[in-house]
Amino acid sequence: MIIVKKNESLKYKNFKFRCSIGKAGIKKKLREGDNITPRGTFKLLTVFYREDKIKKIKTKLNKIKIKKNFGWCDDPKSKFYNKLIRLPFEGSYEKLYRTDSIYDLLIVLNYNTDPIIKNKGSAIFVHIAKKKFNKTAGCIALTKKDLLILLANIKKNTRIKIQ
Repeated sequence: MIIVKKNESLKYKNFKFRCSIGKAGIKKKLREGDNITPRGTFKLLTVFYREDKIKKIKTKLNKIKIKKNFGWCDDPKSKFYNKLIRLPFEGSYEKLYRTDSIYDLLIVLNYNTDPIIKNKGSAIFVHIAKKKFNKTAGCIALTKKDLLILLANIKKNTRIKIQ
């Protein structure tokens, strides 16, 4: 079990990493855009990565190469809400192929995925932190090095507990 705490630490077995969390802290997520990192236990679904930036990923999770036209729908009015989409796209979305590198490597959590409830929150990822560990919009962020270490050590059935 991966444990994420509000003191901005992430623990897995003998590893302890500094991380960033949402600007509004860890609590029950209220709605899309509330900057809350959702409290709870979640599955790690899929790893997305930029093949041009990340050469080797050792992981037991399923991996998908990020293409330039990949996005993640965060538009509660869309039937594609909280799902991978292809750009161009009519509604609101997060672009996965970014210039700031935070999505060069990410893990999708199963927050609000089955069933998807409109406006409950979307795009909850573990991704790469900004240099100063700036707070996120609700995701968990680690250094690229720490995220690669975590991916190499977790199993397919590892869960993440955000408390």
